[in-house]
Amino acid sequence: MSQPNVVVLFPDQLRALSLPLFGETQIETPNIDRLASEGTLLTQAISNCPVCTPARAMLVTGRYPQTTGHLINTTRTRHSEISIADAFAHQGYKTAWVGKWHLHTGLWPALDRMPQHPDWVPEGRDRLGFQYWRAYNQHMVYFDGFVHKDDWNYERWDGYETDGLMNYGIEFMDAAGDDPFLLFLSPHPPHYTPFEFAPKKFYEMLPDELEMPGNVPASMQVAGKDMYRHYLAMVLAVDEMLGHLLDYLDRTGRADNTIVLFASDHGTQGGSQGVNPWSKKNPYDASIHVPGIVRYPGVLQAGSRTDAVTSMVDWFPTLCDLAGVPIPRSVEGVSRAAQLQGADSDSDSAFLMNFSKWFDWFQDGAEWRGVRTQQYTYAEWLNGKVELYDLLEDPLQMTNLAGSGNVVEARLQEELRLHQKQRQDELVACTAWKHWLDDQRRVVRNSFGELSHPESEPDWSLLH
Repeated sequence: MSQPNVVVLFPDQLRALSLPLFGETQIETPNIDRLASEGTLLTQAISNCPVCTPARAMLVTGRYPQTTGHLINTTRTRHSEISIADAFAHQGYKTAWVGKWHLHTGLWPALDRMPQHPDWVPEGRDRLGFQYWRAYNQHMVYFDGFVHKDDWNYERWDGYETDGLMNYGIEFMDAAGDDPFLLFLSPHPPHYTPFEFAPKKFYEMLPDELEMPGNVPASMQVAGKDMYRHYLAMVLAVDEMLGHLLDYLDRTGRADNTIVLFASDHGTQGGSQGVNPWSKKNPYDASIHVPGIVRYPGVLQAGSRTDAVTSMVDWFPTLCDLAGVPIPRSVEGVSRAAQLQGADSDSDSAFLMNFSKWFDWFQDGAEWRGVRTQQYTYAEWLNGKVELYDLLEDPLQMTNLAGSGNVVEARLQEELRLHQKQRQDELVACTAWKHWLDDQRRVVRNSFGELSHPESEPDWSLLH
């Protein structure tokens, strides 16, 4: 078989809980359901650090925040990081990033707290080997928004973001011809925006009265429902975008030789546990449990599923493994290709973390570490709070079992210590990490010590 194409549809802030595949009954997502029926559903895909930049760095580099230095949003990525684009391009692939990037500073310092402007990522290693570039670092303009192309000039897409980005994706795939390609489609919805959220037609597909999960307290019902109406409308737009992608692959005869991955960087609280509806950064499944679906006809069994706990760092080596691309030695994640093909799901746990109270600044007050297994979530906060939830008995995480004598608590604490030791990680005040960045928000240090100049060339020998 020729080298398979790879397309990753990676919407921002899409939690598993809000999809019919995981129990949501108030919307229909026929295209996401179709992808699952034709591929493998990963029931335990986890965002280890549920914040945009740290999670996206894990996706693109296969490495943890303790190594990449991405602890907060809007941090510039080191030029020496070897990306999934580098790995695939080295094997003859054309590579593309379309949509939100958020692995750079862009317009920093921000002109305001709600960017309405083109948000440039310079050519070269700041784009980590992605050749075709129709992207922006971070903005929230969903209608007629901005992307940059080969240089600092920008253009606006036409209409809503999911349509505009899909058109760029088609332009790239058409131009690839017979060459294999790696394409990331990264729409910002269903993320918050201070502007217009979604086209009217998607709101018309929602019930008149929304119901919220049982872990949304009375004090959050009004704000939660207001948020959730916008959120579900955007989820429907993402589902439609996936439908356009699958139809394109069918129409061009590429479907059978294309790996499609559908995932997200993190979820959203939606008012659960009394947390601000648009917030994440919490050790609860609303924040950390994300969808994961992989379709590869003839290789992965249609309609199958795996319960293997899959971390954000695992997508890079998994896609390499499925496509026959060597996994760079820099990668810290593990391939889940065997589990996708029916091997027993293992008992691994995901290492969970949050560093800062704020998204873009080092601010003390919300530091925690944890582990997520198939059955349990365990978390320790710097302020002394400990949380333990049995996800089989209590999927909405409403009953904290910590301190109740549950024998699993000591085992999970030991598991957490092992993760921390492996990553040289300490649970300390957020401001203790500020020296990891220089005055341009470039990473100059990680948990293993001082690093070379942030614009150093990669060690390309690690590709082999």
